Amino acid sequence: MGKYKVVQFIAWTFAIATVTWGICAVFGIFGFSVDNALWLYVFVALCAFSPTIASYVVLKKNNEVKDFKEWVGKIFAIKNPLRFYLFVIILCVIEKVPKIIVSGLEEVQPLYMFFAVLPLVLIFGGIEEAGWSYVLRPEMEKKFGIILSSLVVAVIWAAWHIPVFLPQGRLESIPWFMLFTIDIIGLSFALGAILKITKSVFLCVLFHTLINAVSMTFNTYDTLLGNALAACLLAAVSLLAVFVFNKRKQMT
Repeated sequence: MGKYKVVQFIAWTFAIATVTWGICAVFGIFGFSVDNALWLYVFVALCAFSPTIASYVVLKKNNEVKDFKEWVGKIFAIKNPLRFYLFVIILCVIEKVPKIIVSGLEEVQPLYMFFAVLPLVLIFGGIEEAGWSYVLRPEMEKKFGIILSSLVVAVIWAAWHIPVFLPQGRLESIPWFMLFTIDIIGLSFALGAILKITKSVFLCVLFHTLINAVSMTFNTYDTLLGNALAACLLAAVSLLAVFVFNKRKQMT
């Protein structure tokens, strides 16, 4: 069942994303964009929600949730030990600080912007984990283990972002996309560790949301050294945390 669930999830996610971005691209040929046709945001939103939509469809189809209310309840189960929330915050710091030190800050927004953008980045970002961390990541981890599964999910996650970075074949966006992919690899290890240790999809949603909000508030330059260092540190700390967690689990 696990293999088929993964195939179903990936198929639904990429089908929705391909169709919706394809519609936007077709209208773009005729001069329509979100700048002059606000109704196109409907298709942009559907693309952004494609992992989330696919999550509900697949879990409902496989009788793992009985209805929408149960699905939402499992995603937003916020009751977790304080140490798990601290773990999420520590990983956020590890992801951002090396970039600030090595690459420098391009722009800093007022602190209130961090809280102002939280609802936006939850809807257009964090909620993706209803798909990646609720459906895809657990099945990948069962089959491949924490290291390989984090890499596999990172590749799929990055591929899903291609239309965003390479609209209408803009080749100048490729270097930026490659740096973004390095980021995703580090984030994938962090999310894998969060899910493995806490068993909480909500904390994965929270981590993704906080990372996006911090990035919008403290905007760093993208450099190969900065992004690679942050990704390596994030992966190392995440794997160390999983190792310690497994050792303690064996001792109890």
